[in-house]
Amino acid sequence: MKAKILIPLFLLSVFSSFSQEANAPAFGKGLFNLVGKDSSFTMKIGTRMQFLTVAEWQEGDDGGYGNPEQNFLIRRARLKFDGFAFTPKFKYKIELGLSNRDISGVSPFTRNTPRYILDAVVMWNFAGNFELWAGQTKLPGNIERVISSGNLQQVDRSLVNSRFNIDRDVGFQLRHHFYLSDNFLIREKLAFSQGEGRNVTEGNEGGHQYTGRLEFLPFGQFTKKGDYSGSDLEREEKPKLMFAVNYDINQDAVKTRSNLGSYMINDVGLYETTINTFFFDGMFKYNGLSFMWEYAERDADDPIAKNSDGTETGDIVQVGKGINLQSGYLFKNNWEISGRYTNIKLDEGITGRSPETQYTLGLSKYVVGHKLKVQSDLSYLTVQNGSDELMFRLQLDVHF
Repeated sequence: MKAKILIPLFLLSVFSSFSQEANAPAFGKGLFNLVGKDSSFTMKIGTRMQFLTVAEWQEGDDGGYGNPEQNFLIRRARLKFDGFAFTPKFKYKIELGLSNRDISGVSPFTRNTPRYILDAVVMWNFAGNFELWAGQTKLPGNIERVISSGNLQQVDRSLVNSRFNIDRDVGFQLRHHFYLSDNFLIREKLAFSQGEGRNVTEGNEGGHQYTGRLEFLPFGQFTKKGDYSGSDLEREEKPKLMFAVNYDINQDAVKTRSNLGSYMINDVGLYETTINTFFFDGMFKYNGLSFMWEYAERDADDPIAKNSDGTETGDIVQVGKGINLQSGYLFKNNWEISGRYTNIKLDEGITGRSPETQYTLGLSKYVVGHKLKVQSDLSYLTVQNGSDELMFRLQLDVHF
């Protein structure tokens, strides 16, 4: 009992002492920015949360929409730590998820424990423009997934991302960049990972995952890494463009969406098949106008899971293709209107899923950029030979 009282008091005294000795950073720059006395390390400690409310209407048999289903939730709540150790060429990042949506996904393969760790990665600039990454973090996949959930243009990511993204995994990444001319920048990103997704601790059940991404920036770098941030908050004075191609091979994958989705279980353990995912995406920004696009396509060697005797288990790899087009304009008063068109066409003969199209209209107010903002959007989802849906979302985003 004494320990339960003493530990919080100890932590409170430490933070109180620190706050008396150092000035807190500006809003949105972290809670604490620590620097070693000999400058041999740095650490920025930050936190953020998103409070979301959702209302959804389902089309009835009479063609009308009844009372909505409503939900209030803490969509995300996270702690972040980043900096360098010993030398600025050796950086690190740790991000922990605390909300139920962040830590869900308990399974025997995570030893039935919550999945707190989002990122735990080190990044070593070992020579010239080469960086070697090791640990768990986002794979170099589609642009919408790699953009932080705190830097999105609309309340959340599109259906293309939810169906096709390759998310996080544990492994190694090699990154390099060079200039083809004075402004034409090319970035190469390669990854070799376990192929099971994040926080899997019971070994590699299938093969491995191989990811490659090639990015082209013909007009040079975006201001403050704006190619991986929604909205043109920096109001680019000159047109900026980034487009990229991506290919991912998950050898002997055991989940329905590569390293995501549910496990495909059969009579001898886990069903394995190689899953391939292709992306073509990009970002354009100029003077408050932004446009992002993504095309995704997924196939598998044998997408229908089977038992050892050839009978089907009912599990199916979600093969198919999708496109997402998204644009917005940021006014000088930091209000932004945005629109999104998303179309998903899974292989109906294999998955049994009908094509679906979603239209989204967004309205955002950026108080302190992405660090403090209020966002809302209204979406209309139409499913071929199915019922349509309306969804309204309102979200408050706060970063420290």
